[in-house]
Amino acid sequence: MNLPCHNCRTPRPPRMYLCRNCWSSLPAVARRALNRRDSQAFARLRELHRQLDAGVPLADIQVTP
Repeated sequence: MNLPCHNCRTPRPPRMYLCRNCWSSLPAVARRALNRRDSQAFARLRELHRQLDAGVPLADIQVTP
């Protein structure tokens, strides 16, 4: 079962934070940061979700590296 994208609510692939369209709309710097798998990965995901919930446009999302 695919979960909805946190931004647009369309189904997203398993193990992805957003659907492919929304993911590709993020700045490359944010995508690279979100792709890192380390002890801060969950904190970066929360940072992404907070900005999406606040209505920040995808192109303006900034995630701590």
